[in-house]
Amino acid sequence: MDHSVRRQVTDRALGPAPEAAVPAARTVSGSPGLCSVRVAAEVLTRPVRRRGKDLENAIFAATLDQLTSGGFARLTMEGVAAAARTGKAALYRRWASKVELVVDALDSTLPRPNGVPDLGSTRGELLQLIEVFAGAMNSRAGSAMQVLMGELDHEQAQLFKDFIVQRVVAPTTETILDILRRGAGRGEVRPGAVAPMVADVAPAMLLYQVKIRGRENMPPDYAFRLVDDVLMPMIRA
Repeated sequence: MDHSVRRQVTDRALGPAPEAAVPAARTVSGSPGLCSVRVAAEVLTRPVRRRGKDLENAIFAATLDQLTSGGFARLTMEGVAAAARTGKAALYRRWASKVELVVDALDSTLPRPNGVPDLGSTRGELLQLIEVFAGAMNSRAGSAMQVLMGELDHEQAQLFKDFIVQRVVAPTTETILDILRRGAGRGEVRPGAVAPMVADVAPAMLLYQVKIRGRENMPPDYAFRLVDDVLMPMIRA
């Protein structure tokens, strides 16, 4: 058997030669681990592959965080995308502008101030509704709304004001009217109190508390005091 054939047989028997050991990566100072650090940094900054509702929730949370920390003027689609750890294109596929994004973020986050069930008690129903409203004003979305109304120019402020009226104030007022009608049917509410102006009192006082006096000054029992000290004496039969 000549030398070349003998070498082929030996190679088949032994298998492929082991690869040469790769020396550990070193930093400029000679410390090992630079490649590992770079890989970790890339992983931490790499966009997370979220889809559907998970991605939407991450974008909305980042939008509200950017609003409350830096205001509307400093909010950018790029900043929201970076905070949500996604690509900017993912935002622009759905929202043409940051105004549309902010409106959707608020709409998805704020609780719906309607659908209070018949609890058999006007006081109980009013209290449940007002606690929902107060909770919304004390939430991250409520903070974002305050920031918006405090810094926008007239045209944009009007747009967001219309959103707040249609999404929060009007449904709350209509729900209070429903509660008052049920209360009148049970004999708890005088018929003359079933009126839009009476229904406006609760949201007006809540907005005054948040906008003028500040959320931080809202007493923890504010909803109870509003119901027991203001609304019930005003509507009681």
